[in-house]
Amino acid sequence: MSDVLTTERRGQVRLVVGQGLAAVVDALFLIWLTLYVLELSGPGATTGFVLVAVALPRAALLLPAGVLVDRIGPTRVVAAASWLRVAVLLALGALVVLTSPTVTGIALLGGLLGVADAAYFPAALALLPTVVPTEKLARVNALVQGAESGGDLVGPAVAAGIVAAAGFEVALGGITVLAALAALALSALVRLVRRGQRTGTGDVPDAAGGGRESSARALAEGLRFAWHAPVVRGMLAAVALINIAVVGPVIVGGAVLADQRLGGAGALGVVLSGFGAGSLAGALAAGWWTSSRRGLLVVGGVAAIGAGVAGLAAATHVAAATAVVSLVGLGSGFLGVVIVATLQERVPEGLLGRVLSLVVLATVAFDPFSYVIAGVLLPYGTTTLFLTCGGAVLACAALVAASPAIRSLR
Repeated sequence: MSDVLTTERRGQVRLVVGQGLAAVVDALFLIWLTLYVLELSGPGATTGFVLVAVALPRAALLLPAGVLVDRIGPTRVVAAASWLRVAVLLALGALVVLTSPTVTGIALLGGLLGVADAAYFPAALALLPTVVPTEKLARVNALVQGAESGGDLVGPAVAAGIVAAAGFEVALGGITVLAALAALALSALVRLVRRGQRTGTGDVPDAAGGGRESSARALAEGLRFAWHAPVVRGMLAAVALINIAVVGPVIVGGAVLADQRLGGAGALGVVLSGFGAGSLAGALAAGWWTSSRRGLLVVGGVAAIGAGVAGLAAATHVAAATAVVSLVGLGSGFLGVVIVATLQERVPEGLLGRVLSLVVLATVAFDPFSYVIAGVLLPYGTTTLFLTCGGAVLACAALVAASPAIRSLR
């Protein structure tokens, strides 16, 4: 029995360390890539082109990746995606150090990273129930998402500081080392899960069934399940609406607000750091908050996000703007842990990769629409922008509260 517990703890530690390091790598690399392309080509549309090259394959391949996760198992997909990320970073390092890189070359390698991300994200979420007992899912999710929020909070400053002090090559080398350490930790889980299956102590089998049906039918099955399950459908709709109503207004509208009311562009960094701090606090709070009324927690998280966005309409000082954006981060971090843990507990194992790929898609695919909405509303003023978008999220909270399936969640 003690051997089983030791193996279980070892798997949980490796999972948290591996996924935490992977989240830090993502945060550091995004800043490195942005700064490097700016150095390479100067200000302009080129940076946006490279970032789109990373984002497009990630969004396009998320749903097929969910099918792959359900077919061959999340541990194998996580390990393969992690090592693909290391290989791409090594190739990028060779390109930077040994050649005179072009924007096209950087964009192509960035696209390969997007492919790795598409496989990694749903697999990483589906991996937790194979290693973590059901009663600990919320807490381990909190640790993993807390690491992600911490990376978002300190990543920009750390990456920019290393680039300034030691150069792009050293900074990329450090990021690659962290990615390799993450891959090593996550690859070790393959052996632990296999050992658990052989001894009958694994919480869930690694690979799902149903591998003979076509990919299109498998994907359609996942979509049907998500549509016909009220809890899943409601949570996906809430995540998508929050993403549409928050990302563009906070980033684009926040930049205009900083320029018009808060004393300049430098204030935006302070305000956005409040989001990172709030997200970290929200994720950790969700992991340790014990409540039998999980549905009300979901409603509260959505309402906190809406209240924070609407509150920006009245912000005239940096401290006030930072406080209300921290509320947005708090709700986002809290909601992320609660929603993911709920789906990990309730979605059948053979559909988990597909359903969680929909969750990831809902968080990343609607950013362009959010920016468009911000652009359409900004001519009417930041007050109109924040009140409209915050009001939409508060209306979403009311709709979630009106759903018997979500309201009754325990």
